[in-house]
Amino acid sequence: MAGLTLDAGALIAYERGGQRIREILAVAYARGLVPTIPAIALAEVWRGDAKDARIARLLKACSIEAVDERLAREAGRLRRATSVVGTVDACIAVGVSKRGDAIATSDAGDMRRLLGPRFTILAV
Repeated sequence: MAGLTLDAGALIAYERGGQRIREILAVAYARGLVPTIPAIALAEVWRGDAKDARIARLLKACSIEAVDERLAREAGRLRRATSVVGTVDACIAVGVSKRGDAIATSDAGDMRRLLGPRFTILAV
């Protein structure tokens, strides 16, 4: 795996203390990887209160991917080509595809439709 991307479902699982996401992160860190969190996924889960403390600590050990115009255009094309998925998932999939990352997600079906069979999808 080139890297690891966490979507909103993975962040929620981490926030709730999920064992599977902790195992996935432990393997990634042991391999020297810095997980990527798309800013758009962070926007889905961030509340701005004390409940964000666990995710705030995780952010310090991750890279945040911004949504720029190029990524947004690619995500728009991808979303239209796979009409069953939303904009956020399409944005995340474009970044995963660009980096060749594995993705930790609670929505493996949609990510599989977006990314195809050659990507590693880690259900949380």
